[in-house]
Parts: sequence; C-alpha cells; structure tokens
Amino acid sequence: MVNIKEISASTAKDLAFSKEELEELEKAKKMPITFDKDCPETTPERALKFRRVNPSRSTLRA
Repeated sequence: MVNIKEISASTAKDLAFSKEELEELEKAKKMPITFDKDCPETTPERALKFRRVNPSRSTLRA
C-alpha cells in the first residue's frame, strides 16, 4: 500500500486521471445498466443462493 503523503507531485500527476478519462467516467455513470442473458438481473431468490468465492475478513478472524 502506498502512502499518498509520500508521493511526489510528478508521480501523483502521472497517476491522476486525464481530462478525457474523467469525461469517459462521467459519461459511463449516466448510462443505464443493461441486463442480458449473459448477465441477468439478480432476483431475491438468486441473491439468497449467492455464495462468496473468498470468505469475508470477519469470518477469517473468528
């Protein structure tokens, strides 16, 4: 993990999103979610059957 306070100004600038990338992100936020047969909308019944692939951290600590 990187401490943001230790990053130089030039490194921070290199890691920042460009103007075009920020515009694309804003455009994507406004697009509606489209479900299809490969990615159907989750129903409450399907959500109950969902199982995590990796256990949550609280489960690992117990």
